[in-house]
Amino acid sequence: MTYQNLHIEDNGQIRRITIDREAKLNALNKTTLAELSDAVASALASEMVRGIVLTGVGEKAFVAGADIAEFASFNADQGRALAREGQAKVFDVLHHATKPIVAAINGFALGGGLELALACHIRVAASHAKLGLPEVSLGLIPGYGGTQRLTQLIGRGRALEMILTGDMVTAAEALEYGIVNHVVDLPELLTKAESILNRIIVRSPNAVAAAITTVNAALGHTSKGYEIEIDEFGRCFGTPDFKEGVAAFLEKRKPNF
Repeated sequence: MTYQNLHIEDNGQIRRITIDREAKLNALNKTTLAELSDAVASALASEMVRGIVLTGVGEKAFVAGADIAEFASFNADQGRALAREGQAKVFDVLHHATKPIVAAINGFALGGGLELALACHIRVAASHAKLGLPEVSLGLIPGYGGTQRLTQLIGRGRALEMILTGDMVTAAEALEYGIVNHVVDLPELLTKAESILNRIIVRSPNAVAAAITTVNAALGHTSKGYEIEIDEFGRCFGTPDFKEGVAAFLEKRKPNF
């Protein structure tokens, strides 16, 4: 498959998948999500690939959210379908992948961008990066697993504060909270991400896969939580708050809820 919005590069047994929509701050549109689904599936199926680095082009953004213009007119059913399809084809695939995946967060990781990083196994952030789930400012909630995966990582209190305020945290705060594993200066970001993978890929691939599966099992039976998130995310699309929030975003003004 030829990709419009991704660059694929192999460094030994590590495959680097880079999202390239720099003019749009690497925002996730339908095309990019479809390409990510294909690229990740291809990497996981390849015997030559033992680990994956997921990152974004440029110094500004890893992924600065979803492409809001694409779903501004959605109703509740379309919102549920959007969340369910994204989870099934991309976010859950990353989460349950049995090859290690490291998110190299090179800038803003907001909304669906932070959710993309949360679905990866390990996260490394550049020191200038900022992370957040600002969906409430659009009259929405995170719909790609953010309510579940962030809570699993940092606990109920801090997760609720980030989700309910929509505020961003710095890379240093993300490290303190446990959202990211390491913070480095931008020039060292990919080197750090690949150095982690290089320490993993010399181990037994069967044992690595088993360890990932078992650690995921320690999170308990979470399917109900994800289903509730998808349903509530979709319900938000039928509210006046969503219409106002998206209109305000597209008109570059503050929403009046």
